[in-house]
Amino acid sequence: MAEEKESIPQMQENELAAVAKLNQNYTQLKTELAKVIVGQNEVIDQLLVSLCCRGHCLLVGVPGLAKTLMISTLARTLSLAFNRIQFTPDLMPSDITGTEVIEEDKTSGHRAMRFVRGPVFANVILADEINRTPPKTQAALLEAMQEHQVTAAGVRHKLPEPFFVLATQNPIEQEGTYPLPEAQLDRFMFMIHVDYPDEAEEFEIVKQTTASREVELAHVLTAQDILILQDIVRKVPIADHVIRYALKLTRSTRKEKGQVPDFIRDFVSWGCGPRAGQYLVLAGKARALLQKRYYVSTEDIRAVAHPVLRHRIITNFNAEAEGIKPDHVIDRLLAAIRPDRSDDLDGGKLPKVFADAPAAQAKPAQ
Repeated sequence: MAEEKESIPQMQENELAAVAKLNQNYTQLKTELAKVIVGQNEVIDQLLVSLCCRGHCLLVGVPGLAKTLMISTLARTLSLAFNRIQFTPDLMPSDITGTEVIEEDKTSGHRAMRFVRGPVFANVILADEINRTPPKTQAALLEAMQEHQVTAAGVRHKLPEPFFVLATQNPIEQEGTYPLPEAQLDRFMFMIHVDYPDEAEEFEIVKQTTASREVELAHVLTAQDILILQDIVRKVPIADHVIRYALKLTRSTRKEKGQVPDFIRDFVSWGCGPRAGQYLVLAGKARALLQKRYYVSTEDIRAVAHPVLRHRIITNFNAEAEGIKPDHVIDRLLAAIRPDRSDDLDGGKLPKVFADAPAAQAKPAQ
């Protein structure tokens, strides 16, 4: 704890004040969202963590679980420009990014090319049902998500800051869906599973949505507030052994490299890349701030492991045959690699011995 207290002065007084304001705004944001969204507290927490990390989110769930409503409501509580793009099979890349058009000056007759901005030029982009459009159109978002810019006719057009892509996706087993390529999935910081509400929540949903009801939402954060918080998140102190623990989780998914648990060799085709470790650390920092702490613990890393890793672990045929999903692999990974052994890493090498992981418990498919 002494090290944690010594780390606090690294932040300036104005930054500490901004963190205190964040905690107040965090409570207020959840209160405002609760006026419209019933339950889904874990999903909302993960959305807010990604907001603080400059990350993009992919929400996966069957239709009718308020994925679109949740994102649009979040945008309404922030003083940010918001655009919704409905992805359909006939959507073209230029329908997202914009296109060059010929414009004629009526007085002189001179013609010139002018770039007409597409709906991607906003702070918050709702990419609704992103997997219902072909890969060519899905890829139109890649540059925007990674570089925060759009290139048209060789000219780069910067996107407004902050910039978030919050996409919804129907389960790929449904008709009319196109699975997202791994390269695009990796651009999303979190893959968030949106599950069915419980009975009490569903009762409240039906009660509220079948009555005459108008809700006014207050603006909680401005664009400038969010940019300040994003800078502060990166300044949160983190001990080396916590970074090593995050690395151990990601490196242990790569069966081609070093000593890994047997269940990884049995059920995983491809493991996580370096971006997974970066997002684990960033998400851990943001979670620590939201928990009113100025340091990152291994528990923060464990708490964000599922949404960060689940879309970066590609299971093989054996896993599919036995009904083992990436979440089951992550459960066993968290059980096998314990935080109290996080100092076993020596120079980035994995320990030779892993704790025996318990058998994966049967879970409903998500």
